[in-house]
Amino acid sequence: MIKVVGIGLDGAIGLTEKVRAIVEKSDLIVGSKRHLSYFPDQDHKKLVLGKLIEAIEKINIHHKTGKSIVVLVSGDPLFFGLGRLLLENFSKDELEFYPHLSCIQLAFNSLKIPWQDAKIISVHGRNVDELIPLLKQGVDKIAILTDENNNPSVIAALYLSLDLSFHYEFWLCENLGDLSEKISYFPPKSLALNKDFTTLNILIVLRNNLEKLTKIEPNSLPLFGLPDHLFWTFHDRPGLITKREIRLTILGELALQKQQTIWDIGAGTGSVSIEIARLSPNSRIYAIEKTAIGITLIKKNCQRFQVDNIIPISGKAPDILKDLPQPERIFIGGSGGNITAILEICKEKLRKDGIIVIALATLENLAIALDWFKVNNWNYQILEVHISRSVLVSDLTRLSPLNPVMLIKAIPNNLSRF
Repeated sequence: MIKVVGIGLDGAIGLTEKVRAIVEKSDLIVGSKRHLSYFPDQDHKKLVLGKLIEAIEKINIHHKTGKSIVVLVSGDPLFFGLGRLLLENFSKDELEFYPHLSCIQLAFNSLKIPWQDAKIISVHGRNVDELIPLLKQGVDKIAILTDENNNPSVIAALYLSLDLSFHYEFWLCENLGDLSEKISYFPPKSLALNKDFTTLNILIVLRNNLEKLTKIEPNSLPLFGLPDHLFWTFHDRPGLITKREIRLTILGELALQKQQTIWDIGAGTGSVSIEIARLSPNSRIYAIEKTAIGITLIKKNCQRFQVDNIIPISGKAPDILKDLPQPERIFIGGSGGNITAILEICKEKLRKDGIIVIALATLENLAIALDWFKVNNWNYQILEVHISRSVLVSDLTRLSPLNPVMLIKAIPNNLSRF
């Protein structure tokens, strides 16, 4: 049998008596220089683990001679470890595994945080693409196995470049299990500039659910195009906010004017309503949202951006729309599957020279909306929006796409074309 033994930075002393005896009684011990150094009395039977393919060939040669072999690895051999490669080259009947505590276990226990719901990702020798969607989704706990290229500062810089609408805190865990063990908290901006950390580290990234500052200095904000991360968002569905670049396009399609009544149907967090309210403070925006948490977020965002011309309306379209004042502009960001019924009400209520803009994410809803406009002989234009944002990957820059959005701008048939 080839016995694969996990070992920590505490060396042989951290092994059970049974496992330590397995190592000492073996005919050949294979491992890195650091792992082999934990057994100074066994120098006569050591094989340094260098290039993996060459090491596998040497292990196989010794294995065929009938020698008992121990392979030393860090932590758990089957957790992003050498165990997977050994299973590719030897049968399960030829291998026995003796796991040690993994670095993930040590990290979360040092931080005193339950980790059964954590997402674990390795960027060791890999690219960081798998990490990006986890950050965009707002996963609460992420454990990241790093390497020299995809190191903690690179990961922090990547996070900052995503301009997310929520915040993470970063815990750098170094030399876990050793006397030199060090656990450090870093704000992401600080970590992105830090290059002083040991090679043996993992990064624990935790979503920060503490409340943001309740007020923002208005003079520090752009006239429009507010950064996504400034908005209060759904904790469990952070991706639902209408992204900044899409908001800018929607504002252009609405062709806003002064002193208008505007409906924002399916307002979500209120991001589009906020942009309109700041651009046109003498207009009145009705932000219609069916969820209680959405209404709460709209109110909190109104307070945060200090706008007072938004009226949050709790209810489900189309029924809630019947008693609202007639609008000059209507934006439909969410329909709850009721596009046709909503458009029927909008047709009755929209003022002369009014404009409707609809944001759609699926082809099915696009087809339904277009059918309605054709049947009712409305003029319309379709704008398909594909946008990518740059993200930092080590010393390089790549593009990360946002979800594509289809916008329909429509006017009644008795009006001139766009």
